Amino acid sequence: MRPQVPIGALVSHIEVTAATVQRGDIIQLGGQACRVRDLFQLPQGAKQLVFESGELLAIHTRTRLVAVRLLRRR
Repeated sequence: MRPQVPIGALVSHIEVTAATVQRGDIIQLGGQACRVRDLFQLPQGAKQLVFESGELLAIHTRTRLVAVRLLRRR
């Protein structure tokens, strides 16, 4: 299943960490693209990501993941 990309959006492949991850980022985990719906701050700079599918992922401050970020044109 591929995530829907809005018309007029630019797609950028980026590296995200607990400090830079944002809602809406699409992270590929286990061959499946998962969109970040919400995130919560955990102790010592870690974050817990909540995906649209309902799955959870906790990432440490030094964890680096490749993600797709949609940049909307104005």
